[in-house]
Amino acid sequence: MASLINFARQWLMAFIYPRPLVGILYLPKYLVHCFRYAGRRPIQLLDLHPCLGDWTTHTPFDAHYFYQAAWLARQLAAHSPNKHLDIGSDVKLIGTISAFIPTEFMDYRPLKVRLPGLECTRGNLLDLPFSDGSINSLSCLHVVEHIGLGRYGDPIDPDGSSKALNELERVVALDGFIYLSVPVGRERVCFNAHRVFSPKSILAMLPKMKLISFSLVRDDGGFMPECDISETEDLEYGCGLFVMKKRWLDDYCSA
Repeated sequence: MASLINFARQWLMAFIYPRPLVGILYLPKYLVHCFRYAGRRPIQLLDLHPCLGDWTTHTPFDAHYFYQAAWLARQLAAHSPNKHLDIGSDVKLIGTISAFIPTEFMDYRPLKVRLPGLECTRGNLLDLPFSDGSINSLSCLHVVEHIGLGRYGDPIDPDGSSKALNELERVVALDGFIYLSVPVGRERVCFNAHRVFSPKSILAMLPKMKLISFSLVRDDGGFMPECDISETEDLEYGCGLFVMKKRWLDDYCSA
């Protein structure tokens, strides 16, 4: 029975992953290959595991997640913090970063792994268990836009994103860094998937932070390092990458 269930699951997944329904187009090619191979060496029917979405001319990737991972790794390598805190970002990225910087990964749904250099904890981005100004290096990538939409089991709150940003600003230390990524472009709420922001709205919600640099993944997947926030004006769904530093009182009183 377990073999039959696994067989059915693998065939179902073949038509929805990694590119939904595209697998149907490649089924004839798969069958030709299967019979060609079986003509030379026997194959057990229940062991078939079709992968129908990988015949591509280039390696597919998610531009937002690829570039934000590369961007954060380079930022941390340049600043070399003694310890880094990440809240809710991509777990593959965090596992890699922990190889060269001691890292705490905090998530509403805690990650259950054991890895040298990595500490995994449970936490709520709206109520972080840290005192004011206690974190020197903090990242939160492709997370803030989800807060308050209920997608991951969190309570519905239209102000969830602004509250999350306020909490990040609260815990970061003076002269400490926040590395933040969010969808940027035409401002809107795509319920319950995510929100899309104007970079100016993000900066307005972080009045104590100074923008050090801004990078961008465009709608077409192209990467623009160290660009101006005006580059987002005609975008629909880009990815804005913010490096921000907490300012001293004199800095933001005179800003």
